[in-house]
Amino acid sequence: MNSEESIAASDKLEALLAAFKTGRIDGEETARQIRAQFFTDLGHTVLDTDRARRTGSAEVVFGAGKTAGQISDIVAAMVNRSTSVLVTRLDQATFDQLANLPANAQYHAMSQLLWWHDHPPQPLEHTVAVVSAGTSDMHVAEEAALTAEFYGNNVQRIYDVGVAGLHRLLARLDELRSARVLIVVAGMEGALPSVVGGLVDKPIIAVPTSVGYGAAFDGVAALLGMMTSCASGVSVVNIDNGFGAGFLANRINRL
Repeated sequence: MNSEESIAASDKLEALLAAFKTGRIDGEETARQIRAQFFTDLGHTVLDTDRARRTGSAEVVFGAGKTAGQISDIVAAMVNRSTSVLVTRLDQATFDQLANLPANAQYHAMSQLLWWHDHPPQPLEHTVAVVSAGTSDMHVAEEAALTAEFYGNNVQRIYDVGVAGLHRLLARLDELRSARVLIVVAGMEGALPSVVGGLVDKPIIAVPTSVGYGAAFDGVAALLGMMTSCASGVSVVNIDNGFGAGFLANRINRL
C-alpha cells in the first residue's frame, strides 16, 4: 500500500464514523463495517484486510493445498476491495479451474504465480538482479523475479551462470555491480552466492533450490552451504523460496 492508499483507508474509516455520528447508519452496521476494515471471514479463510495498512503489502495467497473454489473466493474478495492480488504456488491444473478472474489477471506457469493489479505500482528507480546457477533453477528464479516485479521493481535476469563455468558470470560483472540488491539462486552444492558475494558490494539474498543428485538432499546441502558462506553480506531464505527472496529484495530496494 502506498501513502495515497493509506490516506484513503483512513478517510474511509473517518467517513464511516461520521455517518454513525449523524445517524445515517446504526451501531450494528458501523461495527460490521469497522470489522471489515481489519478482516473478512469467507468461511474457509479469514482474509487479513488490514495487512497492507500495517505492513505496506497486502496479504499474499499461498495457493498450494487450497482448492480452486477457495482461491476463487479469496481473489474475488480482494478484487472487490480493489486490493492487488498475488497468488503463489498455483499449479496449472488448479488455475484452469478458477472462476471469475479479472480479465487482466496474469498467470505465469513456470513460476506458478497469478497476479492482478488494481493500479500498477509506481516503478522503482533501482534494479534487483536475479542470478541463477542453472536452467534447472529457473522456476525458482522466476518466482523471485516476478514477485519483485509485482511490487514495482526493475528486475535484471542473469541466468545460467553457475560455478561450473565462471567465465559466464564474469561476463555479466557490470550488471551484477549495478544492481542495488541481488537474489542468487542455486542448487547442487549452493556455491554461487559465495562467489557473487566476493564480487559485489551490495546485499545478497541466497536461495537454495531442491535441484541436485542424492547427496544434495533436496536442497539441504545448498542451504547449509549458503548459511556457512565465507562471503559477507549474504542472507539466506528457505529452500525453493523464490517468493520470500523477491519480497525481501523489494523491501531492501525501497529503503
